[in-house]
Parts: sequence; C-alpha cells; structure tokens
Amino acid sequence: MHKLAIGVLGASGYAGRELCELVARHPAARLAFASANERVGASARFGGEALRFVAAEDAPLGEAALVFSALPHGASAPWVAAARSAGAKVVDLSADLRPGNGGAGVPYGLTEHARDLVRGADVVSNPGCYPTVTLLALLPLLLRGLVAPGATITVNAASGVTGAGVTPRRELMFAEVAEDFRPYAVGNTHRHLAEMRAVLAQLGCDADLIFTPHLLPVARGILATITVPITAPLGDVLAPWREQYAGEPFIEVTAEIPTLRDVVHRNVVRITASEAHGVRVPTLIVVAAIDNLVKGSAGQALQNGNLLLGLEETMGLPV
Repeated sequence: MHKLAIGVLGASGYAGRELCELVARHPAARLAFASANERVGASARFGGEALRFVAAEDAPLGEAALVFSALPHGASAPWVAAARSAGAKVVDLSADLRPGNGGAGVPYGLTEHARDLVRGADVVSNPGCYPTVTLLALLPLLLRGLVAPGATITVNAASGVTGAGVTPRRELMFAEVAEDFRPYAVGNTHRHLAEMRAVLAQLGCDADLIFTPHLLPVARGILATITVPITAPLGDVLAPWREQYAGEPFIEVTAEIPTLRDVVHRNVVRITASEAHGVRVPTLIVVAAIDNLVKGSAGQALQNGNLLLGLEETMGLPV
C-alpha cells in the first residue's frame, strides 16, 4: 500500500514527539522526516522505526504531502510559507496563524466546528490546548444563543506540566511541582485569551471571559471548570451538547464528572454540565477534560491533517 509522506518540523518538543509517534503508526502515512535543530544527527524511534533528526533547513519539504509545524510561536509562520511553496499542505500548531494572533483568512482547525473549511484548505491553524477544551465545552451554548448577553464566563483550567513546553525552567522541575498545585497568569494575562476572545467574537458572543490556568503535578491532561450565565434555565441541561455532538467520534457527553484518567492518551474531549443552585442568575457549571498533547495538540492536528489529505478523519487516532 502506498503511504503518504508526512513531515514534522519541531520534533524535539512534546507536541512534535507526539505527532511523530502518531504519524509513524498511521495506516496510510509514513514519517518522511522530522526536524529538531538541537538534536540534528541524533536518532529516535517512532512506531518502532529509527529516524534521524535533520535541521529544518535540510528538511525535504517538497517530498511531503503534508507538513506539521510544531515550531515555537513566532518562528513557525515562515516555515509554513516555505512548506506551501514546496507544494505541501500544512497544519500549524503554533499560535502564529490563529485568530487574534494574525491568522486572518486561515481556517481555524477546531475540527468539530470547522471540518468543512478544513477539508478545502491548504493551511490550517491548529487551536491551542486551553482554547480547545474551553471552546468545545462552550460551543453548543454559543451556537444556540444561550449565553446571557453581557455575562462573564469564568474558566478555571488545570494542566499537566507538558503544557509548558520542553524548555528547562526551575518552576517546572519535579521538586517544584510535585505535591503542589498553583495558578499562573493570574489577572487575565494568558496568551491564549486573545485566541479565545477572537473566536467568541466571531460567534457573536457578547460576554467577558476570565481565564485562570493552573499547574497540575502530572505530566499531561487538562481539566476545565467553566461557569456560564445563561439566558434561561434548561429543562434538560445536557441537551445542547447531545444535539450538537451527536455522532462525533471524539466528543463524549456524559452525566458523570470527567477526570483526567478518562482522557489521557486519547483524542477525545469529555464534557458534562450541571445547573448551579442558589444563584439569582441561571448559571451552568460545565466541566471538560482533554489530553493536552493529543486532543489539545498533536491528535487534533492529525485529525485536521486527515481531512486535508482526504482521509477518514478518525484514521490513526487513539479513541
């Protein structure tokens, strides 16, 4: 069977490594190259096969049907352009082309919302991990006009340390993280806010967003608890999610509270919602969980890549 050539730029980071492993095990694709400028010439095994890392400048972009760019924010956009010039389709995992970050005209690959745009694209901007869990949790309410006008949506989301990247930092060392739990970017300063606000605006949502991320002493996973004032009480609280996501292979709507154990190493988002009692304004508490490296990054990127290549959307993805 002929396999499509796929390359990964930025394979030394956590998302890049995850992508390499997914591509290497893909039934219709082969990992043609992986760039890692700090590890040029070194070898790694993906899918049981050894591969030698190359410099990005030496990557044979023209041989690939699809290139994933997992390069750092601010460095990715020129390589996206280079890959397109070489004839490859591209999924960009950086923030460079996302809404609110200069990505005008580039389809935003929140796949369950934008798969028709993704199918016809040459370049797709892959959402960030926090925006993925937040927006997929809110989407059924947003599309039905159920968020109260002028409301404040409050998101508290806790992520494993791989979400901070592979660059060594003291505050991410084991002795600093273990047996601890702390917020960061307090005061609505996280860089993903621009992306989330831009998408909310595109969907016509007139609401403020307060987002506070937290660092969990685990390797991977995100658990988000979202407080949403709504226009009126719902008879069936989960009905918007069940209707919106009926038949979606990677979204699990449940009456149970999601946990990280439900989702790690899987390309899924698991969602529930409950009414808040004892408040004057009708309010929902939405809880959602994802693996930040899979559905929040590499898995969703491959989901988008499958669509770009005309393949079955679920192919090669862990469910």
